[in-house]
This record gives sequence, structure tokens and C-alpha cells, in this order.
Amino acid sequence: MHDEGDYPLNEQSFGAADGLETTLSAEVEPADREVESTLRPSKLAEFVGQPRVREQLELVLESARLRGTPPDHVLLSGPPGLGKTSLAMIIAAELDSAIRITSGPALERAGDLAAMLSNLVEGDVLFIDEIHRIARPAEEMLYLAMEDFRVDVVVGKGPGATSIPLDIAPFTLVGATTRSGALTGPLRDRFGFTGHMEFYVPEELEHVLRRSATILGIELHPDGAAEIAWRSRGTPRIANRLLRRVRDYAQVRANGAVTLATARAALQVYDVDELGLDRLDRAVLGALVRSFGGGPVGVSTLAVAVGEEPTTVEEVCEPYLVRAGMLARTPRGRVATAAAWAHLGLAPPSGAPGAAAPTLFDD
Repeated sequence: MHDEGDYPLNEQSFGAADGLETTLSAEVEPADREVESTLRPSKLAEFVGQPRVREQLELVLESARLRGTPPDHVLLSGPPGLGKTSLAMIIAAELDSAIRITSGPALERAGDLAAMLSNLVEGDVLFIDEIHRIARPAEEMLYLAMEDFRVDVVVGKGPGATSIPLDIAPFTLVGATTRSGALTGPLRDRFGFTGHMEFYVPEELEHVLRRSATILGIELHPDGAAEIAWRSRGTPRIANRLLRRVRDYAQVRANGAVTLATARAALQVYDVDELGLDRLDRAVLGALVRSFGGGPVGVSTLAVAVGEEPTTVEEVCEPYLVRAGMLARTPRGRVATAAAWAHLGLAPPSGAPGAAAPTLFDD
């Protein structure tokens, strides 16, 4: 199905990345928000993928229901786009509770968090996205709230300041993070359950795509779903985004149905190749191979070469390129593997990671 001969290489796509779009970024985009809210499952049984986390969460929630108490605080970790926000909303729905949503960067002061906590009703779910970015004063207040359902509000300033204890209703905190290692030890230890989200396999993404196509009214053929799933980097958010772009192509240039041929043609228009690399990914690999001889090279230098910010290269491109076996991180910098050279249609040097070692019988 995925013959490389079907995808001609475009030399221009390996050059500078001036104005490149990151179609395959797993970060949520403003255009995604309304559609994602439509596609989110409302029950744990409807959630596709993550079987281990689903089973564990089901036990946590069911036991809490039997006891008649709020469940332990939940931490969901993993790369963006895998369903952490959806699971937080499902937890609230399964508990028949209201959910309050905020993010770590929004909680700059302890007072911001105190105001939110004081308005919670017993059994509410508080969801904090990007919890690793919560400000230190707010984090310290959160410790006491998670353990004792109490916060200490400081009134006044200087020597005359007094601390007034304020009881809050028992609640369940659901934290989401893409960088679990950035969480402080005291905060991580206060979560009773931690679920790590894994990348999806293509078969799971096909299930996601079929469900989304039914909701959006898209005629999706099995081979078309398989092709989109194969190029979606194991991420449902990217799969749903590509489905909408292929739908656009199908409605304008085909008969509206998403078939294998339509999906391939559409994804070629949107510069998504057979391995799920977009223009920026290929520009990074192209610069690494053509300009720096395969590396090693620092990420800042590599970012300048493709006209992007270092954080974009490091957080958007590198994780998938490393996972796909095309880029290696070394103490001296980034290095292109033999697979990267081959993907660009070039012969890898003997020193490239993954290259076959010469033997006595080589010419």
C-alpha cells in the first residue's frame, strides 16, 4: 500500500523552511477547538485506544462511586493530541459532576487558584491543563488543597499579614502534562493515580477516523481511513485534522468520498508524505543532511537553517523524527540516521547511525 514509488520526492521541500506550515503539529489550534468539542467522546466506553489507562480509570471511578466519595486526584501525562482533555471531561461525566477548566500558565498567583477552589462544589472536577507550568506560589497552595481540602488565604502585607484557613469542598483534581519530568516531586506525589498516554497504532486511528467521519457526515472508505491513519503520527488530533483536509479535497476535486486515491492525492497537496512527514520535517532533515553533512549540529543552528524557532524544531519536529528513527540526539548535537538519508533519496555515509557496517567482502 505504501510504495515509495508512489510519492515522488520534491527537491524544493528539502530547502529552507520559510513560512512553512506545521500541519502535523499535535498542538491544538484555534480552528480545532470547535470541531474537537464535537468529536470528543462523552463516556469511557466510547473512548478509543489507551486500553490500559481506560481499564485503570474505570476501576478508580467505579470504586469511588461505590464508596460515595470523590476519587483520588488523577494525573494524565503524554504527548499532545492523545486525548488527555477528553479523558478529563469523561471523568466528570462518569461522576455526574461539573468540571472547571483552567491551565497552568493562567494560574500566576495563589489568589487566582484560591478564587477557583473556593467556588468548587463537593464532587466537582478541576482540570488543570499544562499543570507543569503552574506558578510556584499557586503550586504550594495546591498541595494543601489536594491533601486537606483547605487553603490558607493571606490577608495583609508585611509583618501584619495574617493567614486565614479556608475550608473547600472535596474535589478531584485532574492534571494534564506533556512533560511529566518537569513536575516537582511534591506535586507529583499528591496524585493518587497517574495514567501515561501512549501513541496510537494505525488500527486504533482508523477506528477514531471512522467515528469522526460518521459524526461529520464524511463518506470514508476503509482504504482511505487506513492511508490517513498511517500518516497521522499515532495521534488522534492529527488524524482528525488530516481527515478534514482530505474531506475538503474530496469535495472540491473528487466526488466527495474519501478513497485511497483521494487521500493520497490530498495529502500530497498538503505536503504530508508516506511516513507522515510534512514540509518542515523534511526541511529539517534536508538541512541536516545537505548543509551539515548529517551532523552533529546543535538545534539552534538547525533552526536558523530552516528559518524556524528552536522550540518549534525541538517540540514539533524532533519527537516524531526521533521516534521514526530518522534523527538521533547525541551529546554533540543532532545526527541524521541512515533512514533519513534514504528517505531523502541519498546514500548514507558509513558513519551514519543505522548504516550497515562494511565487511571484508565489500568492494
